[in-house]
Amino acid sequence: MKREFPDHPVVGVGGVVIRGGSVLLIRRGREPLKGQWSIPGGLLELGEELAAGVRRELKEETGLEVEPLEALAVFDRIFREGSRVRYHYVIVDYACRWKRGRLRPASDVLAARWVRRADLPQYRLGEKATSVILKAFEFFKKRKAS
Repeated sequence: MKREFPDHPVVGVGGVVIRGGSVLLIRRGREPLKGQWSIPGGLLELGEELAAGVRRELKEETGLEVEPLEALAVFDRIFREGSRVRYHYVIVDYACRWKRGRLRPASDVLAARWVRRADLPQYRLGEKATSVILKAFEFFKKRKAS
């Protein structure tokens, strides 16, 4: 599956893990968004269901086992280079419950950490990532209240 200059959109999954008032963020080690903080996740494999892809990607990138609970957002992430499409991802982000594991960033992740909601602006997340994270905080707040 060709990521760069693809022939068709590629499906990606992400997991927004909220634990103790903090969200799990990673600093990407490769393009696109190399060096930037983001929601952990990656590409869905052929024949893999969305929730299984979220579990696998988060385990690979962070060492954590999570349980995907609900899809929070579906959106396009398109990067152009002149008139050509360099990357085109269709991303499905899930609210996830941390189950177990110790945070250990993978080789393609520069860093991983738990970030308090109040500290999010320091990580210069994109507008969409911030929106999805805030939606996850609300999801868990409502879940806890019921």
